[in-house]
Amino acid sequence: MSEYDKVRPGKLVLKGEKQKGKKRKHKHKKQEDVPKIDQDAIEHGNWWKATKFDDLNGAVAIEFGKHTYVRALDNGLFTLGAPHDEGDGPAPEEILTAVPINERQLALKSGYNKYLRVEKDGKVTGRSDAIGAMEQWEPVFQEGKLALQGSNECFLSLDDDDNVVADDKKASEKNMVQIRSQTTKEVNPMKDVPVEEQGSLAQIEVNYIKKFQKFQDKRMRINPNDKKELDKAKVDGTLHETLLDRRSKMKADRYCK
Repeated sequence: MSEYDKVRPGKLVLKGEKQKGKKRKHKHKKQEDVPKIDQDAIEHGNWWKATKFDDLNGAVAIEFGKHTYVRALDNGLFTLGAPHDEGDGPAPEEILTAVPINERQLALKSGYNKYLRVEKDGKVTGRSDAIGAMEQWEPVFQEGKLALQGSNECFLSLDDDDNVVADDKKASEKNMVQIRSQTTKEVNPMKDVPVEEQGSLAQIEVNYIKKFQKFQDKRMRINPNDKKELDKAKVDGTLHETLLDRRSKMKADRYCK
């Protein structure tokens, strides 16, 4: 299995008894101050369960049942691996790479650097060097469950010999899987901030000018007054009004007469 050499695979807070005397004030500690622990991920070697399409990027493992994962074989076929102990993650041969293609579909690459596809007989193989129509998969999330649909519009499952196939037109309980990831979840602090309000105050003013200026002579008109008033306006919560006032003095804003 030398090919797999390339695969890159706080203290627990418990609710205590009621405190007496001076320590009673701790009873009112906010619930959100207690760190949330993903017990399910801990039981799977810190591989957390994907619950939406955006979670599927990078190293993943497909779990059937509990602690058993799809395993790549050196002949290009896939089977169900041996059960793992609680607390252990998938083995290197059970780690795939998810490659998003669009907002609904992705490709899956094995540790042998081959893409997964469904053959005419329904068997899942990993022998493709590139992503084509046959190498596209669609994760279907519904009511907390997940099924993986292949290019033949059939869902991933196991046959009687635990070989991985995709030959069911309708998804039932045997088609339900968990796709687990170890990729760090990134939190974007600017996710809920409008594009126009990202950057320095000077850049924010330029952003709004570009958005609202009429540009009749194709020249950008920026108010030359001291930008310190923008700092004060941001503190006072009147930034938008101040920006509008600065644009109106230049008589170039489409909403100012």
